[in-house]
Amino acid sequence: MFRRVTTILGAAIVAVLLLPAVAQQPAPLKVIGFMTDFDVKDDAVGICKAVMDGVAPGVRIIDITHQSEPYNIAMGARFLAGSAPYFPKDAVFVVVIDPTVGSTRKAIVARSRVGQIFVLPDNGLLTLVQDRDGIVEAHEITNPTWMIGTGISSTFHGRDIFSPAGAHAARGDDIAQAGPALDVSKLVRLDLHMATLNADGLHGEVIGTDGPFGNLVLNVPAETFRQLGYRVGDAVPVTLDGKQYTFPFVKTFSDVPVGKELFYIDSRGRLSIGIDQRNFAETYTVGEGAVLQIPRKVGK
Repeated sequence: MFRRVTTILGAAIVAVLLLPAVAQQPAPLKVIGFMTDFDVKDDAVGICKAVMDGVAPGVRIIDITHQSEPYNIAMGARFLAGSAPYFPKDAVFVVVIDPTVGSTRKAIVARSRVGQIFVLPDNGLLTLVQDRDGIVEAHEITNPTWMIGTGISSTFHGRDIFSPAGAHAARGDDIAQAGPALDVSKLVRLDLHMATLNADGLHGEVIGTDGPFGNLVLNVPAETFRQLGYRVGDAVPVTLDGKQYTFPFVKTFSDVPVGKELFYIDSRGRLSIGIDQRNFAETYTVGEGAVLQIPRKVGK
């Protein structure tokens, strides 16, 4: 009996001695979503990933895209807002679409109401995330320990500032350490507009194209389009880039013959225009910025 009690007591002492070591285990690394307009033709993306892994060894980095159109902040904002809901609620996003790199624009780290962290230039990339999720905290990145060091390049902040700062956030470092707090209401915003409705119908514009397929992405939410009265199967008249057309409103591409145009609701819940197995943007020489008008359905 004495030997058994001694054994149990010894095991308990060992367990207590091990408690500090267990308590000191680092928190699991957060996932990083990485997006740039760098393309993959050179070493820039790989260098940035190496910097992140150097600060947070073993960190998981998911590439959103590195082929966002160069300098197109609005496209980057759209991709960021579109992808963020599919990442964990504590994910970190490193986004580098930075046409004014090296200027007075701020490098920032911000936290949304969802809990996700965004490391990027303060140039409007957060606009759509801020509108949907809210931004509750933001800091300018000024702390050298959150950067690659003192030799900061004036043209590669993706490597020197955003990648190391993102890795610090991914390993759980307090983002308040990055630098002074910013007023979230004064973050730079893009002047983006949604389609409008009036007595004449719907007025909208093309905000981008769908990857390599050339489908037109419109600033028209599905619920806004529905207010015009059209239903699946209807022929929808449209004035697009100053020219008049009529396209069927259908569920998917195969609902029309190959080579025929269509209106449809895309996977993000927006009205879009395409051609089955063809490229609409190239066929009609129309793209981002083109305006469109759709009248209300007759009898609506």
